[in-house]
Amino acid sequence: MRILHTGDWHFGKTLEGRSRLREQEDFVDELVRIANEQQADLIMMAGDVYDSVNPPAAAEQLFYEACARLTENGRPLVVISGNHDQPERVSSVSPLVARQGITLIGLPVAESITVGTSRTGEIAKIAALPYPSESRLNELLSAEGKEDELRRAYSARVGMLMGKLAREFTPKTVNLAMSHIYVLGGVESDSERPIQVGGAYTVDPSALSVGAQYTALGHLHRPQAVKGDGIIRYSGSPLAYSFSEAGQAKSVMLLDIAPGGMPVTEEVYLSSGRPLVRWKAKGGLEEVYHWLDEGRDAEAFIDLEVSLTESMSIGEIQRLRKSRDGFVHIRPIYPEMEHAEQQYERSGLPVSELFRRFYQRQSGGAVPEDELVQLFLELVEEDARVKEGDDE
Repeated sequence: MRILHTGDWHFGKTLEGRSRLREQEDFVDELVRIANEQQADLIMMAGDVYDSVNPPAAAEQLFYEACARLTENGRPLVVISGNHDQPERVSSVSPLVARQGITLIGLPVAESITVGTSRTGEIAKIAALPYPSESRLNELLSAEGKEDELRRAYSARVGMLMGKLAREFTPKTVNLAMSHIYVLGGVESDSERPIQVGGAYTVDPSALSVGAQYTALGHLHRPQAVKGDGIIRYSGSPLAYSFSEAGQAKSVMLLDIAPGGMPVTEEVYLSSGRPLVRWKAKGGLEEVYHWLDEGRDAEAFIDLEVSLTESMSIGEIQRLRKSRDGFVHIRPIYPEMEHAEQQYERSGLPVSELFRRFYQRQSGGAVPEDELVQLFLELVEEDARVKEGDDE
């Protein structure tokens, strides 16, 4: 059986107000082409269909069109909801699409999904667990009246539920698992909405040791394998959704599996979507315009950090934005800012006080308003977050 694993589509997501709908449409075209060319027997979509619980109508239409196109030749599709999705919204059209081989799972269920393929005649059993919030886990486990299970750690309860779903695995079926969770050891990026608080919602890989030949995961946007029993993988998102994902190669997973056999996997790289890049222009605006003239990263969205010795005017910012529609962030960096962290460490003064003194020197003694100081502190915090994204 040949299976295509994808996830984290985030239809409806924007980049600082810029629509990504056209890129998402191109991704659907590419995914359909890959599925047809590779003769995939089954598509597994591991959650986060949408970017919000109330997606725009265009995002919903794109999802329905994707489902219809991926299954038009009788190919089954199994979709679970993620932490960004409203589960009832994802599964609401199930009565209309079930006969087309489309299985939409919004809330955790107590039984595995059985899927057959016409090409090989093989049967797949899928232990499919949509994003398991605390309340959803408790609701499902309490239905069996086992109060002790509710008191166990989140990871243990996820493992219990996955074990229950996997009880229908057999030696004669292709045995798969799928969920939308944060597994210990996975690498995050800024565009994922956290589903773990202080580690409480982190799932240990041992919780997924339920006998699946392949475990398809969603939530983390960087394609990656997770250490554990069997093959456990995040497919990653199809597009770069934040600048912490700049430079990441996006992909879907293709795997061939026979009952009882070891999967043969292949990472299929995607070409759709505009890249996200970071420019650090140490040579000032002259260097930026040189890069623009040579057509550098012509189709990309750009996060620009430009070193300057004099203040950057609104006119210069507007001129940059008119020269390339890809500029998302334009952050001037001044010598005083570059040395702010060292000054802070040497003086022991709070950053807010350092800013006040700097402002007074630059403005001839004027005292900055509290709102301006607060804005500066927010920018410092944002810059620190961006640098942490670089480290990922």
